[in-house]
Amino acid sequence: MHRFHGLYGVTDSQLQPDDRILIETVEQALMGGMKVLQYRDKSLDSGKRLRQAGALKVLCHQYQALLIINDDIELALDVEADGVHLGQQDESLAYARERLGDYAMIGISCENSLEKAKAAVEQGANYIAFGNFFPSRTKPDAKNAELSILTEARQMFELPIVAIGGITLENAAEVISAGADMVAVVNNLFAAQNIRDRSQSFITLFNDTQRKAV
Repeated sequence: MHRFHGLYGVTDSQLQPDDRILIETVEQALMGGMKVLQYRDKSLDSGKRLRQAGALKVLCHQYQALLIINDDIELALDVEADGVHLGQQDESLAYARERLGDYAMIGISCENSLEKAKAAVEQGANYIAFGNFFPSRTKPDAKNAELSILTEARQMFELPIVAIGGITLENAAEVISAGADMVAVVNNLFAAQNIRDRSQSFITLFNDTQRKAV
């Protein structure tokens, strides 16, 4: 579980439109210290998704990082990914566990609800995610979450907590201080001019913020 700490990158098919750019940008983030990557591709091109996810699995494991697949249990199974991230409308956690086995990391989006988090924890989730905390380009209409939900979740649950939604280097310290174990970042990571430096900066920020909290 020690890898569930720090920067959690999420891919974006607009920022990473082809295989070469996807692999190059992800490797930069891994070189900077990112330990978890979520492959998120909503296209219907199953061949592309299988090819890209397979390549990312190999790359992540070279850097001792985890690959999580967004929403697609069968794709996670096909490429032997480390786990899957499910939203509230996706296939059930029980089905994902049955398909992927005991060792898979299954994360659940709990939006801005401690009730949903409680249900996810009871069903055997490995981590819970809350958001959006700040305005987000990726999901502009997602429900807003208050920072206090991270603090309450930290007191209620033992599981790693991921914060998502408009997180940047400028505001990440707020969610880390509130209780997040990881920050999920899309644009502020993969649209950065120097992705490796940006990744490294997030890791440094984590270490500094948590040191102050001790």
